[in-house]
Amino acid sequence: MSCSGCAAGQEYKGSPQGKTENIGGVSCYVGTPTGHYDHKKALILLTDMFGLTLPNNLLLVDDFAKQGYRTIAPDYLNGDAAPPYAMNNPNFDVKAWVQNHMPDVTRPPVDKVIEALKRQGVTSFAVSGYCFGGRYAIDLAIDRVVDVVIVSHPSQVQVPTTFDTFAQKAAAPLLLEMGEQDTELSVEKQEEIDAILGNGKYAPGYKRECWPGCSHGFAVRADVLVPEQLAGKEGSFNSSVEWLKTYF
Repeated sequence: MSCSGCAAGQEYKGSPQGKTENIGGVSCYVGTPTGHYDHKKALILLTDMFGLTLPNNLLLVDDFAKQGYRTIAPDYLNGDAAPPYAMNNPNFDVKAWVQNHMPDVTRPPVDKVIEALKRQGVTSFAVSGYCFGGRYAIDLAIDRVVDVVIVSHPSQVQVPTTFDTFAQKAAAPLLLEMGEQDTELSVEKQEEIDAILGNGKYAPGYKRECWPGCSHGFAVRADVLVPEQLAGKEGSFNSSVEWLKTYF
């Protein structure tokens, strides 16, 4: 499953403050807090299909670092992120791109980074996944690799199957950030997820937010000149930080 919204959005201007590091043989963009932080914790940020080439993703890493979390965005796309010209380009074949980035080649870099961080003394992991990276965040929780999971407008998921499996196997509190206009997971589908995980059915913790006027990708690529999209982007980030403060 893939969607036209996966390549839609806006590219931001800005000056990323983090550094590129090799962790476990994988190139990573790393945001390190300037003040005191818990060195035994790491937040793994799994980007959308534009990977580390999109400034938006790097700036998002920086924002989490400013909140006190060492944040690592691995190049799990193996240097083959969607090119800049793919954004808002109806002729770019998202489906073909996805077929070249299936879990058999894109999950191993994530595992390598986590194992390397463990060797460095990290004992607790949170993950925040966006769009294409959202499914990987869910899988990490299903495999009980991470302790806290945040997922924003995921692609490559099936309702109810993916979330039935999550309910049965995961143990990490889940925050799900969604848009009211998401064509990948409609509000109806989102409510199906609520029926599986909500009302205390998923004991570790579950919360879904649905932002008005926001479509797929808003937490990363929103048009910040549109008030509702700006509110969704900022609100989802603030909720993510609160989720980390509560559970991580």
